[in-house]
Amino acid sequence: MTRPDGRTPGALRPVKITPHYTMHAEGSVLIEMGNTKVICTASVEDNVPPFLTGKGLGWVTAEYAMLPRATNTRKKRDIKSLKLDGRSSEIQRLIGRSLRAVVDRAALGERQITVDCDVIQADGGTRCASITGGFVALWLACQKLLEDGVIEKMPLTASVSAVSVGIFENEAVMDLNYAEDSHAIVDCNVVMTSKGEFIEVQGTGEGRPFTDAELKKLLALAKRGCARLCKVQQKHLVKR
Repeated sequence: MTRPDGRTPGALRPVKITPHYTMHAEGSVLIEMGNTKVICTASVEDNVPPFLTGKGLGWVTAEYAMLPRATNTRKKRDIKSLKLDGRSSEIQRLIGRSLRAVVDRAALGERQITVDCDVIQADGGTRCASITGGFVALWLACQKLLEDGVIEKMPLTASVSAVSVGIFENEAVMDLNYAEDSHAIVDCNVVMTSKGEFIEVQGTGEGRPFTDAELKKLLALAKRGCARLCKVQQKHLVKR
């Protein structure tokens, strides 16, 4: 089977992470996965949500948005409807859950880090790119806190990456672009730690139900994909 962009079934698109992409945020990156491009920034605040006040625990949350012309037709900004659309709300909750899974909140102390993921160009896999790039931005922000003596130890216990897998033309494939995702029989997003642990598995039979054997193939692909993404991340998780 030949994929639309010529890749083999188990190949990632070219991945590039540019750290310190913006000048003001404590941590920032531009992540590019093929033609999907996301700016991820991590901002530190010396306060926490009211339900955590006085508990000595920090918090990590996320926000996700797609620029109006990130896709082939213009998408109206959420501000037009005065509320976040359902898709964006679901994705930013996923990003927040994924990042919090590797945060030692006691080591972070009573401060909040917000990771903003803004899609500037979309070609499939935007939530996975946001998680993978968002983690690096979060790490950079935490490293800055450590270097500045604000915290005593790195509050991140592992790295986090995510990849899409699916069944396209009856074959299991990794890292679907839009052309594949829009015609996938099965669509699945997998979030994992650098320790090989699963954080979240989202799988849907879009065209038909899928079998246990197919799920095992998809998870095996996802494990390999996330391991490769972790290696890309590790290049940027070093002291300045």
